[in-house]
Amino acid sequence: MGSRSQQTRNFSTEIVSSSHFPHIAFTMPRFMLFGDEESPTIGVVVGTDSVASISAAMAAEGLPDLRGSMRAFLTLGADETHRLARAATLNAPRVPLAGCALLAPIYDPQKVVCVGMNYVDHCTEQNIPVPTEPLLFSKFASAIARPGADLPLAPEVGELDWEVELTIVIGKRARRVSEADAMQYVAGYTVAHDVSARDWQLKKNGGQWLVGKTLDGYLPLGPAIVTPEELSDVRNLGIRTRVNGELVQDSNTREMVFHTEAVVAWCSKFFTLLPGDVICTGTPPGVGCFRTPQWWLKAGDVVEVEIDEIGTISNTVVAEKLTSKL
Repeated sequence: MGSRSQQTRNFSTEIVSSSHFPHIAFTMPRFMLFGDEESPTIGVVVGTDSVASISAAMAAEGLPDLRGSMRAFLTLGADETHRLARAATLNAPRVPLAGCALLAPIYDPQKVVCVGMNYVDHCTEQNIPVPTEPLLFSKFASAIARPGADLPLAPEVGELDWEVELTIVIGKRARRVSEADAMQYVAGYTVAHDVSARDWQLKKNGGQWLVGKTLDGYLPLGPAIVTPEELSDVRNLGIRTRVNGELVQDSNTREMVFHTEAVVAWCSKFFTLLPGDVICTGTPPGVGCFRTPQWWLKAGDVVEVEIDEIGTISNTVVAEKLTSKL
């Protein structure tokens, strides 16, 4: 949870509005974190207008205090997390979604894995071949930010770009799993904004992507972790980005080269996936880098990333002020 404390001093809290969540009745758990960023509450969305405290339900049963760790919660396993969601829905205190202080749904994954060039139409806009194997890179957990957090434009960055991504959240330890079994290891999905400093990703640092991808605050997540059963078809969801209200990315997850099963199986071939690990599955076309002329984010720009049936998150670009920190 240490990465969260670094962000608390700079980022403002997002208040949930109806725009964050689709207007549908939820039948399976949607897990979220809300409240104080230093002491978050694990919650489950109830209906379309409230959230029940799973943390309170666990306390009522005398269960250990997870201190708002979504990773620790997911480690309990799907049967237990779903049971606790039901218990919270029936017995725990509820608060209205409207006015609820929304946090990122997870801050403490052991790994943040990303897949590059994973949309056919994104490859087309770059005039590059469609990959035959997933292209993996990583971000640090310290890049995670909540919806509504300031998106910092560092003075070192001159080419700031947007990327909306469907994001897998792992629910069970996975090593060398098959594509046929891969969905057993998926806790759910959330929306990610894979913010990218293209100058540092593509022109500096020897062409190594890490620095340009993982500055603090460069991975807003949310609004919740949606269980797979809640989605009509994860392979056919609209996915889009708006900058200052203008639609700049507009595609569908059916354009993905490697879907969830292939991505999870491929990753688990090389390293162990653990509960809470996050896998961002790539972005569709329309990023600023490949436009003519190129379009870079500037201070004051508002970026909304959205995936049908999962939700929308919004962040505003703010010029980072240089202050020394002990």
